[in-house]
Amino acid sequence: MAIADRIKRKPKSKVKAKAVKTDFGALGNPIDRTHPFYFGFIATLGALIAIVLMRALASTSQIFVLIIVALFLATGLNPAVVAIQRRGLSRANAVAVIFVSVIAFVVFFIAVVIPPVVSQGTQLINSLPALLTDLDKNPTIADLNRQFGIIDSLQSKLKEVTSDGTLIISAFGGVIGVGKSVLSGTFTALTILILTLYFITSLPQMTELGLRFVPASRRDRVSLLTNAVISRVGSFVGSQILIAAMASVFVLALSLVLALPSPVAIAMIVLVCGLIPLIGHFIGCAVVTIIALTQSVSIALVAFIAYVVYVQIENYLVTPRIMKRTLSVPGAVTIISALIGSSLLGLIGGLLAVPIAASVILILDEVVFPRADNS
Repeated sequence: MAIADRIKRKPKSKVKAKAVKTDFGALGNPIDRTHPFYFGFIATLGALIAIVLMRALASTSQIFVLIIVALFLATGLNPAVVAIQRRGLSRANAVAVIFVSVIAFVVFFIAVVIPPVVSQGTQLINSLPALLTDLDKNPTIADLNRQFGIIDSLQSKLKEVTSDGTLIISAFGGVIGVGKSVLSGTFTALTILILTLYFITSLPQMTELGLRFVPASRRDRVSLLTNAVISRVGSFVGSQILIAAMASVFVLALSLVLALPSPVAIAMIVLVCGLIPLIGHFIGCAVVTIIALTQSVSIALVAFIAYVVYVQIENYLVTPRIMKRTLSVPGAVTIISALIGSSLLGLIGGLLAVPIAASVILILDEVVFPRADNS
């Protein structure tokens, strides 16, 4: 009986109601893309998007510069990593060896350079009054001092520095400005170091991922060209290190001949300055001349002339030959590309100009010129 009641009480299945399609009206005519209003609207929208993108790129330009520098350093260090890999180490271990070497060099540079810089800076400030007095005894300089007051201005500034150091602090924007400069420089250096570590570790994967966008029929050729470009960037970095090392050896010999204080520290400073395109030797020459001033004016003049002569020999004889041998770039192209890159992007442009020129020449030789010859 209970079962019969349950059967009777079982609800009947509901009949699904058919969905009624809503009528939204008839479709209108398509937009006339030839209408002036449509063209003006699309053009204005495109211009607004371009302006927004330009402002976004401008606000993040510093980040892009750091990424470019880190990618350049990773590409430049890649040949050294590959050379270590050939000895049986994995890529991670090879990258670790390179970075430990770089960090060891930085620590050695700080330990060797910082103490002499502090001591020589103090010695130079203490000996500047006597040096200015000696300069004032020269008839030509004394005549210039009477006309323009150069020596008098330097002596007054020197008194400000030696009295309370306000000139040095104000040159960096005050104590807070000095702190900001130190923190900003440290953060930038650490950011570049970390990005370089990531890029150099994953450079093969990044290259392979980029090649996936190339059609399969051309992938092998593009891969060979990409590896050749990476190799040329590495050759440029190696050439810069070799040229900077030659300048460092010259300055070390010059410092020993002139009996300058801390010759090893001076050579290390010139080694680092030599890695900076175009303006590196200006900084190195200023450092060598200022340190030589702590001895005498005549020694400083000899050091300045010798350094300038060496820079001319390096710029017009040594550098073009090394760049032509390692990068297959003519000497004129090396100098012109460095000048154009520096004028466009400053130090970063000068750093990237020569390997970019070498890569462009490679693409012209392998892609453009053969097509022109076969046409």
